[in-house]
Amino acid sequence: MSLDLDTSTDGVLTADTHLVQSFADLNALKQDGARTVIVGADGAFVTDSEGNKLIDGIGGLWCVNAGHRRREIIDAITEQLDTLDFYSTFYNFTHPAAAALATKLAELAPGHLNKVHFANSGSVANDTAIRILHHYYNRLGQPKKKQILSRHGAYHGSTHLAIAMTTPAYSEGWDKAEGLVHHLRCPHHWREGEGQTEAEFLTSLIADAKARIEEIGPENIACFIAEPIMGAGGIIVPPPGYHAAMGALCREYEIKYISDEVVTAFGRLGHFFASKDVFGVQPDIITTAKGLTSGYQPLSATILSDEIHEVISEPGGTFLHGMTYSGHPAAAAAGLANIALMERDRIPETVRTTGKRFEGNLRGLADLEMVGEVRGSHFMMGIEFVKNRETKEPFTPEDMIGLKVAKAAQNRGLIARPLGNILILSPTLVMDDTLIDRTSDILREAITEVQNAL
Repeated sequence: MSLDLDTSTDGVLTADTHLVQSFADLNALKQDGARTVIVGADGAFVTDSEGNKLIDGIGGLWCVNAGHRRREIIDAITEQLDTLDFYSTFYNFTHPAAAALATKLAELAPGHLNKVHFANSGSVANDTAIRILHHYYNRLGQPKKKQILSRHGAYHGSTHLAIAMTTPAYSEGWDKAEGLVHHLRCPHHWREGEGQTEAEFLTSLIADAKARIEEIGPENIACFIAEPIMGAGGIIVPPPGYHAAMGALCREYEIKYISDEVVTAFGRLGHFFASKDVFGVQPDIITTAKGLTSGYQPLSATILSDEIHEVISEPGGTFLHGMTYSGHPAAAAAGLANIALMERDRIPETVRTTGKRFEGNLRGLADLEMVGEVRGSHFMMGIEFVKNRETKEPFTPEDMIGLKVAKAAQNRGLIARPLGNILILSPTLVMDDTLIDRTSDILREAITEVQNAL
């Protein structure tokens, strides 16, 4: 049976009526022309079915860090499939690609994070971290330590447990794992720290977290999970010192610290991992995906401390967790090639300069009337639009401001991600100065167009 993929200029895939798309208004997608059909990609650009060449301002979805159509990664995948297309890492079986990638990740990860479990998505990587910690505490004879601390504004995935750890807005109308997750305050100074300096806001956040820990009981809490910078919650950067302070609080109460680096790892903030190098915290577990293969293959990793692994690998039990495609040979080969390319081209180091140019250009948009705040770091940026800059009054959902700006930008050759009143930019990490400047010029034109139409 063959599948007819009609990518002609009508912009419609023959099979699109059968595809259930993620995080979409499924009713709206019933309308003709509601989809943008991407049919090609190269470098920092993608091409749609109308022949338009667009700057990929969202990097696929936070993930195409090394850029599109890199022969080094494509050839590595092809060679691996031609040698060993698939074998699992179940039981006593393994294969060279998974073992080599685990070794490389242990080399890159900070401190004592030396043991790696592979899966195929960030959601599953985060679920895996929780399952492992629950098992870890069972083995230590502390079966009550099951509760999870997360935060309002967090995004940790969309599986049944991961969505429970995610900010509640993402599970409205949907069920999720109940009774395990407690959400701490969102560390967004601009919205939540009215009348406080950043230092005062930080003090209040830590005091609030300490109070919640004592209320729940540290003997009942397994872990705190946090993105270094909140992504799909709106690009929220915590006040300076937040992660280090939360790490110290977790150590004080014997709570494990999970750093969700699904987005921030592999160069997006100028380092392979951001937790320690950028934010000064040593996690007990790091979860990652997306940039691990630059999106060329679905792969995620849950990277564990030696101490956690020592407990779960003691005699007297089987590690009853894993997926068929954990450490898939082609995905592992893609990860190895992606990291080798990044090291050869010094992509993380380059981002420390180009990413700051990108960040600075976008912060320059703050002079526009409806721009309330520009926030983020390097190639992970958000622009929040407001009706009134003085009062920070937001637009209503019916205004669809983010979507309108995104459409105006796409008409000018840039894909950006609307999120309510926020526009998110997470482009490939291979943009040069000319392309960075063009991106900010397009955004200024798009925002101005929507602003003038209000």
